[in-house]
Amino acid sequence: MKLNQYPSRCPVCPESLQVVELACPACATHVRGRFGLPPLAQLSSEMQEFVQVFLTCRGNIREVEKVMGISYPTVRNRLEATIEALGRATQLPSAPSPSRADVLAALERGELSASEAIARLEELNRD
Repeated sequence: MKLNQYPSRCPVCPESLQVVELACPACATHVRGRFGLPPLAQLSSEMQEFVQVFLTCRGNIREVEKVMGISYPTVRNRLEATIEALGRATQLPSAPSPSRADVLAALERGELSASEAIARLEELNRD
């Protein structure tokens, strides 16, 4: 039986929802009380998807870029936002943005397609 995805936020106000009943599908036991959702369950569905992709890619940001079709800075921003949402903000120095030379070298080594290199160069021009 496929279960519905539970909402983590109240549909009326932006507060987190609480679980008040748990049920065993095998023996029909019900447990009532106030249970908080695990931290990962409190993330937005977009952040949960990001965490799943990030873990599936074993934390390889370049692989996350490919799977999600987003840029390196976007992956970094989503990672930082997710860490912050989990209440574990860090003051780690941010990784330096790749330079134009880095992008061209990656293109030359075959690590980037021409369209990916163009997108990254355009991003560098915007910054």
